[in-house]
Amino acid sequence: MKKSVLILLVQFVVIGAVWAQESGTQPPAEVSESNRVRNQADERIYQMALRYNDINVAKAKLYDLMERNPRNLRYPELLASLYFEMEQYSSSALVALDMLERDDKNISALEIAAYSLEQVGALERALPHFESLHLLSGDLFSLYKTSYLQYTLKKYDEAMNSVNMLIKNSKAGEQNVTFPTENNQTQEVTMAAAALNLKGLIYKDQGSNNEARTAFQEALQKNPDFELAKTNLASL
Repeated sequence: MKKSVLILLVQFVVIGAVWAQESGTQPPAEVSESNRVRNQADERIYQMALRYNDINVAKAKLYDLMERNPRNLRYPELLASLYFEMEQYSSSALVALDMLERDDKNISALEIAAYSLEQVGALERALPHFESLHLLSGDLFSLYKTSYLQYTLKKYDEAMNSVNMLIKNSKAGEQNVTFPTENNQTQEVTMAAAALNLKGLIYKDQGSNNEARTAFQEALQKNPDFELAKTNLASL
């Protein structure tokens, strides 16, 4: 997530043209000439503050722009991204949730809200945002996060349904998920292997060790060096 939000943030560093293109979120007739001039000045200062890594000034200018342009969702989107990059997850979640009250299909707001709420431990609240994110974007990682949160929250039937959807998706073998390893490194495995490992965990929690063993073995068939699947299999 952090990678995708960082990309979002970088895309908006040079945004002079983008602000004008996004004017559809606020009818031009509602922007007086004096406000237009002030907006342009604040946008320039915002960009300079980012360039000089002065995040407090950047945030202040976004608040000014939000106050002056209450119908333009681009400004709170940038603010939520800034808060997330600064790991102020409560703030990024609150901004994103406010955006979703006005546009419940806003992909950026759904993404920031989902990951921010997860970071602060509000898993029940994060889950529906991951579900919506997958339904609207088709993003497989959002489906994996959905299934993992369902498993964590002991919603086993829902988790199994999500995992099976993921396993059946032909693209699951083309995308990777990163896991920590025992030597404090990271390891990338395919989404399909990650889903099968999670399927094994669901079976294991329900006491179905034979089915769990089969799922872990299938995960290792996809990625023979998958350390977590090896550990889970050994634990049986």
